[in-house]
Amino acid sequence: RDDASRRKGLPPLQKCTAAIRQLAYGVPVDNLDEYLRMGESTSIKRLFNFYEYVVELFGDRYLRRPDANDIQRLLQMHEERHGFPGMLGSLDCMHWEWKNCPVAWKGQFTRGHGSPTIVLEAVASQNLWIWHAFFGVASSRNDINVLYESPLFNTVLQGTAPDINFTMNGTLYTKCYYFTDGIYPEWATFVKVFPCPKDPKRRLFKE
Repeated sequence: RDDASRRKGLPPLQKCTAAIRQLAYGVPVDNLDEYLRMGESTSIKRLFNFYEYVVELFGDRYLRRPDANDIQRLLQMHEERHGFPGMLGSLDCMHWEWKNCPVAWKGQFTRGHGSPTIVLEAVASQNLWIWHAFFGVASSRNDINVLYESPLFNTVLQGTAPDINFTMNGTLYTKCYYFTDGIYPEWATFVKVFPCPKDPKRRLFKE
């Protein structure tokens, strides 16, 4: 559109490019001034608009927890791919470095690490659908205390989780399980991965 001085405004393609470059490279908005000739406030506003449209267009399909049909599809996919019936996905935590953490908060997010980090708990399926993501709050964080605060098992505790039926070694199970590493507690819904003893490379990696 034309502004008050009859100069052409920024086209939609230029605004989308600014938002995507911020997401792709993690650069500050003023880093795009020379290339895209766009002000800081305009770049930030376009980035927020990009977020809103992504949620509006894809939220109902991707940004949600799996329903009964999705769970059956995930179980079938993992059984065909890995040979593990009843596996819903892989659960793990990772530390993301918070480079721009405020100075006043650094002490809360640096315990046990050299730099401020935020813990992300996520569940990913074989097709890389991350349908659960939870960021732990401040203070000392690891896989265990983040798990105790995350809403991952709210549907199970509330009795609204879909029924799952599969048989393994002649035993009928009604709850699915997640692949985890050794730090997680001994819960029936967790199956901890283990190295193949016949593979010397994996045995060496474990050691």
